Amino acid sequence: MGREPCQDTERQLKAMEKPSKEYTAAVLALLDAEYGTDDIVYLDHGNAYEFLFAVMLSAQCTDARVNMVTPALFAEFSTLEAFAEARQADVERLIHSVGFYHDKAAHIIGAAKKLLADFGGRVPDTMEELLTLPGVGRKTANVILGNIYRKPSVVVDTHVGRISRLLGFTEEKDPEKVEYDLMEVLPEDHWIRYNMQVITLGRTLCIARRPRCADCFLRGTCRHGRETL
Repeated sequence: MGREPCQDTERQLKAMEKPSKEYTAAVLALLDAEYGTDDIVYLDHGNAYEFLFAVMLSAQCTDARVNMVTPALFAEFSTLEAFAEARQADVERLIHSVGFYHDKAAHIIGAAKKLLADFGGRVPDTMEELLTLPGVGRKTANVILGNIYRKPSVVVDTHVGRISRLLGFTEEKDPEKVEYDLMEVLPEDHWIRYNMQVITLGRTLCIARRPRCADCFLRGTCRHGRETL
């Protein structure tokens, strides 16, 4: 009488596919050597809510472009109350060049109102509370938790998801599933640092449509890179 593969066997096979601690440590050591061990924040800001709004503006936009826009934005609306009372058209005028400016302006104004009404003007420090803000998803929430509150968090953008798959740290494509895989594979003290290092790698060497594997410092270690040798 035939039997279905037992769940324990399936779990064992899945576990065997996970990268070894030695491989993970080797990749992280090379990333540290190339990019350093400091956690760098590339978005200019003066306080927590300005950072939140800058992160919201950075969706599908470069940090450099956001940093060109925010000085005038934060000068015109110099308090959280000013953002909450702002006309959407006035915010749109200042953020027009970042793309998706209609939605981003609405989300910024809505988030300002929510922060004042529900959190006493303070940017919350939990995932659950951050997700109640207009325009804030897990990626933005994790950026806030990691960079403002120094809580270990894994930020999954297109670079992190794609490169983590190439490295063999995950096979998932759903950002939340990638996040949980990386939380399991990476040591907690590297979570924030890994985010920024891999985003930089994705913008400079491991470019989606034209990866420069021959020039990459990870080539001899990265599972995908070894295939190109």
